[in-house]
Amino acid sequence: MKLQYLAEQPQAIIADSLVLFIPEYSRITDKVLKEIDSATDGAVSTLLDSEEFTGEEKQVSVIMHPSGYQVKRIILAGLGDKKKVDVDSYRRAAGRLSQFVGLTKSSTAAFYFGKIGDPTFLQGAIEGYLLGSYKQLEFKTGKSAEDKNKLEAITFVTDNKRSLRTLEKYVERGQIIAEGQLLVRELANTPGNHLTPRMLASRAQRLARKHGVRCVILDEKAIQREKMGALLSVARGSVEPPRFIVLEYHGGRQGQKPVVLVGKGVTFDAGGISLKSALNMHQMKGDMAGAAAVLAAIITAARLKLPLNIVSLIPTTENLPSGSASKPGDIVTSRKGLTIEIINTDAEGRLILADALDYANKFEPQAVVDIATLTGASLYILGYAGAPVLGNNPKLMARLKEASATCAERVWELPIWDDHRNQMKSSIADLVNSGGKPAGTITAAAFLENFIGDWPWAHVDIAYVDYEPEGRPYIPKGITGIGLRLLVELLIGWKKL
Repeated sequence: MKLQYLAEQPQAIIADSLVLFIPEYSRITDKVLKEIDSATDGAVSTLLDSEEFTGEEKQVSVIMHPSGYQVKRIILAGLGDKKKVDVDSYRRAAGRLSQFVGLTKSSTAAFYFGKIGDPTFLQGAIEGYLLGSYKQLEFKTGKSAEDKNKLEAITFVTDNKRSLRTLEKYVERGQIIAEGQLLVRELANTPGNHLTPRMLASRAQRLARKHGVRCVILDEKAIQREKMGALLSVARGSVEPPRFIVLEYHGGRQGQKPVVLVGKGVTFDAGGISLKSALNMHQMKGDMAGAAAVLAAIITAARLKLPLNIVSLIPTTENLPSGSASKPGDIVTSRKGLTIEIINTDAEGRLILADALDYANKFEPQAVVDIATLTGASLYILGYAGAPVLGNNPKLMARLKEASATCAERVWELPIWDDHRNQMKSSIADLVNSGGKPAGTITAAAFLENFIGDWPWAHVDIAYVDYEPEGRPYIPKGITGIGLRLLVELLIGWKKL
């Protein structure tokens, strides 16, 4: 997508389509709408009187060949109640436009913002359009592999030349963030035979080289030297060897302690010996959405040139049943030295995260945030609407909530009580890897808590919000890429805890 920037009045804009984002109204007071109404012999008034377009959310109307304008059509996109319009209003409106045939059949379009008020609205608009228009065509053939969206260029327009730099800054930021989220979708939607742990490691290396991020890959022998027994226990069932990916971005001052991101990277999860049901098992190619999020987050931070030191850690493996796979009842020793009784081999994500969280101590971090498709129990807490978060530091939790409110990726804090910690104790080892069904999302976090060092920590469980079952304005049905905007917004606004 080619993005351009212009200071011009609506009548002089040259494009196939001119897009105006309009908050709800009961009478025409906006200067631009009045001019369009006058030029079109009352077309805007007719739409208002008939209630075809009043600026309500979800409404989209078209005025063809407006007299005195250089465009073929003017597209009006409703934002909803003016008092409630925010960045996500623009994301949703632009997401709907990305599927609107009047726009997708255009070659060029202009998004007109007039006098720029809140510049983050510009960011929201480009994010919404790019995220809403996403299609994965890599594995299609013939005509079905052709993208039917003909829009090649969008020009963002203000009426003030002095606003051009601001316009460009926020649109480019939105483009980079949206492309980060699209990378998460692409990776998490790639079949397991096309994205094994070794392939994920190679992809991380290529992205790191391109964007100036340091990348170190620990192979199986290096993982053994690190005594990551929990990670190795999960990998035992597969002929595919595990990898441990370490990414470092140095955007802050020398000596600044990094923020460490940890992502679960199970490239396919059959459940191991505790085999999952065949129903929807194909979706388990996405069990590395957390890994994709922290990989994309550090690449996005590098592209945004954030003044911060960041580390992303990705333990990656397959979880398959075989004669060599870990069995329920086995006891394994983690990198930290804690012994773990395997109750359920399908509770594998917490095992690989355990070794990664302990490895994070090497970096003496400011804080650590892990993100994972960890527990099916999260479905019964927030459904598909938001992600549970848990942690040990009120300031860090507050920052996550602020980032969530800004980027519209919703989180809700849950507690960890001693009752939950006690559920994770074993009678014959230090810990069990599953405390059963009660409070499953919380007990998983209580397990992870045993492996953190003396630093602020937060855990984000994106199971179920990583997949959209029906489709929303800028989130098509399928893999969502959720978590990327949350992490990036947290990093953009980062302050020492």
